[in-house]
Amino acid sequence: MQIIFMGSPEFALPSLNALRREYDLCAVVTQPDRPSGRGRALQESAVKREASAYKIPVIQPENLRETKVYSHLASLRPGLIVVAAYGQILPRKILELPVHGSINVHASLLPRWRGAAPVQAAILAGDAQTGVTIMKMDAGLDTGPILKQTATPIRPDETGGELESRLARMGGELLVESIPGYLSGDITPTPQEDAQSTYAPMLKKRDGEIDPELDAERLARQVRAFEPWPSSFFYWSDLRIVVRAARATLIQGTKIGEIILVEGLPAISTASGALVLERVQPAGKREMNAGDFLNGAPDLIGAQLTRS
Repeated sequence: MQIIFMGSPEFALPSLNALRREYDLCAVVTQPDRPSGRGRALQESAVKREASAYKIPVIQPENLRETKVYSHLASLRPGLIVVAAYGQILPRKILELPVHGSINVHASLLPRWRGAAPVQAAILAGDAQTGVTIMKMDAGLDTGPILKQTATPIRPDETGGELESRLARMGGELLVESIPGYLSGDITPTPQEDAQSTYAPMLKKRDGEIDPELDAERLARQVRAFEPWPSSFFYWSDLRIVVRAARATLIQGTKIGEIILVEGLPAISTASGALVLERVQPAGKREMNAGDFLNGAPDLIGAQLTRS
């Protein structure tokens, strides 16, 4: 049986590699090359680079709804489509193209955290655990019936990037465990409990701006969740400072948004407690210990955060 794999970022690589070792991949579908970086040079997706290295045919449609895209995929006569973080909603016509339909690797314990950013949402909400779901896809957004799930605790100091990498590996393993039982009918798809669903919207860079009107514990989770992207940041004297690591403390300044000194480190006074900055990256500079940054910017203490 031939399989089409659809995916784009690093998260999809363990699933792609697990599949290619066990099955015949007739094609990989991934996002078109996009401009990236200061030079705006075209950047290939992680999946395209990996598939090309193994000589797997790569398809990069701009629009999955074009008739010629469907015709191309149909000509491959796939028995199954496997999706892992492709980056677009698949039309019903493509989902139902293979004899065995389409399945998806999703980085949450569905129906919790449907949507584009489930890893970051789980950390931000303070969830004790998350996991990976293999689901049969339908026309909804992560609403299809569940084939298999596996759970894992969220570590207290785990960043969004670290957790996503761990879930990606778990997803590849669970995927190849699930496919035989799904194809044979030994695994019965279980409908999701829609009433229990939560939604994790796509993140934008501006979502990372630190709001001192929130409490410090929530902001500390934000710093972890949004590391390395979209990252958390604040402005001081028009300088954008990215916060790479931080922790919450009960100590508080006299004014919300005031930058105070806590145990030799700068800290942002919040609605409840203070966010102690441990590692920062000022615009145009390397990441550094927040204490080292403070040594070169003593006027930071006593300053007031400005919002964009």
